[in-house]
Amino acid sequence: EDSLIQLDMSEYMEKHNVSRLVGAPPGYVGYEEGGQLTEKIRRRPYAVVLLDEIEKAHPDVFNMLLQIMEEGHLTDSFGRTVDFKNVILIMTTNAGANKMAHGGSMGLHTLREADDSRSYDEMKTHLMHELQKQFKPEFLGRLDEVVVFRKLTRNELMEIVDIELNKVYERLQEKGLKMVLSDEARGFIIDRGEADDGLDYGARPLRRSVERFIEDPLSEELLRGSFEGKNVIRVNVKEVGDQKQLIFDGEFVEDAAKEKEAEVVGVGSGDEPSKE
Repeated sequence: EDSLIQLDMSEYMEKHNVSRLVGAPPGYVGYEEGGQLTEKIRRRPYAVVLLDEIEKAHPDVFNMLLQIMEEGHLTDSFGRTVDFKNVILIMTTNAGANKMAHGGSMGLHTLREADDSRSYDEMKTHLMHELQKQFKPEFLGRLDEVVVFRKLTRNELMEIVDIELNKVYERLQEKGLKMVLSDEARGFIIDRGEADDGLDYGARPLRRSVERFIEDPLSEELLRGSFEGKNVIRVNVKEVGDQKQLIFDGEFVEDAAKEKEAEVVGVGSGDEPSKE
């Protein structure tokens, strides 16, 4: 993780922000700090640089990247040459994702349906056409590989939910509490994340769903002292009228260590129409 440098390209959409990558010009605020990219590479020459949502970057950013990919170095605001020859450059983009996720006039499969190698090859071909519309040939020509990701499956979303919940579980463990989450409750988190924000462009909404339906209401319950004398919190889905809600049930278990370590969810923290 120390060797991963992540930059959000939406922060470099304007021309005046591009200079931050190599450092502000002499006499400007931040000159002594160096560039947000060049200074990190200068101090850590063996690194992985992740440029998130590269399509949002200003055209001047692409000119910098062309120099990095072609010559392997960049000059910062101090006039120093920063070596990028030991850097792995990774860029992400959502270009074409909307069309692939929802299909279109071209008869595209959705990413969820693209399970076999033939469907994947067709999907990659269509997406490459989209990339060629958005990025210049000289930029695409300097990329070693273009990797196309399928839409996340339900099982993969479950794994991501567990990763996010593990962070909450670890904090609760310090308080002597164990969380046990039902599969239905985990599914609730996914369904709400999909309903509220959509999951066509990645799993970020799941993090917000965990915060909204788990961390926030759980904090309130802890402040109320709802789990005093308890060491296990079970989380399930309860139907109230035509709505579904996540419910915390605290109990004391003699040997809590034997309880299944599958994490959390919220009490009356969210609801959704019951599905028949």
